[in-house]
Amino acid sequence: MNTEIVTIEEKNIDDLAKENLQRAGNIIRNGGLVAFPTETVYGLGGDALQPESSRKIYAAKGRPSDNPLIVHVADMESVSEIVTAVPDEAQKLADAFWPGPLTMIMNKNDRVPYETTGGLDTVAIRMPNNRIALELIKRSGGFIAAPSANTSGRPSPTLARYCVEDLMGKIEMIIDGGQVGIGLESTIVDLTGERPMILRPGYITVEMLRDVLGAVDIDRTIIAPDSGVRPKAPGMKYRHYAPKGVLTIVEGPSDKVAEYINTKALEAADQGKRVGVIGTESTKELYRADVVKSVGDRNDENTIAHELFKVLREFDDENIEVMFSESFDDSGIGQAIMNRLLKAAGHCVIRL
Repeated sequence: MNTEIVTIEEKNIDDLAKENLQRAGNIIRNGGLVAFPTETVYGLGGDALQPESSRKIYAAKGRPSDNPLIVHVADMESVSEIVTAVPDEAQKLADAFWPGPLTMIMNKNDRVPYETTGGLDTVAIRMPNNRIALELIKRSGGFIAAPSANTSGRPSPTLARYCVEDLMGKIEMIIDGGQVGIGLESTIVDLTGERPMILRPGYITVEMLRDVLGAVDIDRTIIAPDSGVRPKAPGMKYRHYAPKGVLTIVEGPSDKVAEYINTKALEAADQGKRVGVIGTESTKELYRADVVKSVGDRNDENTIAHELFKVLREFDDENIEVMFSESFDDSGIGQAIMNRLLKAAGHCVIRL
């Protein structure tokens, strides 16, 4: 399959961009797949209401078919077309955070095929805060199923070139909209239980959700090893976000963390392996390794979230075989950062 790559600037959707978006929308309407930017990461989009489109998404990613897909919409009216009822909580959250990096799980109606929901009677829905994504949704029929546009298990793409790396020749089109803004996938909250529950942390924090809804629970597996239960949201069951090399998280006082990592880095280097370290602006000078990368200021978690997947991908580009990362605070958006890091490391953590 030939994969076409088109470039569109979100701030300058001119006539040529509109023409390319219409062609992309037609591809999705006709059962094809298009990778496109959102404010979180790049998504791999197909028609959410066509079972075969969802099967194609799973095949292109190499993704287990019981791992649900998120349905992307461009307006709140579309939500009522694919669910049995819109909960009051959903309307409140949409008023507060949509368009934006929040996915809500509701009970689906018969319009949404089980191929899209991983066999579940619930559907995950979000409205992205990106003009390219919203225009594409409108031109494609209004319902795009879109997981992250990467090979299943690898770090999610924050740049189109990583979509090219993983999906070239497997899908019809890739829309290059530049680097995404947030860099971590959306927060997922389940609204089908007795109380709202966060199934995946993201930019919208538990504190922000509680400000709107009051009581909100957090799934116990968010920063713990995956359970064997059937996943109700993307990323709950399977290893995710992993680079090609082996990643270990090291937690403790910064001086002891640096001493441990430098010792292990030297041991790996003696075995002929290339070593990479993820640090911050205040600690990067402490490390001795082939490649040391800063994800930003520890006091600016937005920067860390923005850089994390990009750094993991860069380690792959530079053939890093052994990686170490500092640990981060697990409150606020730090909970999302640690959730992604723990999954990328297969929950391999050294506590000093």
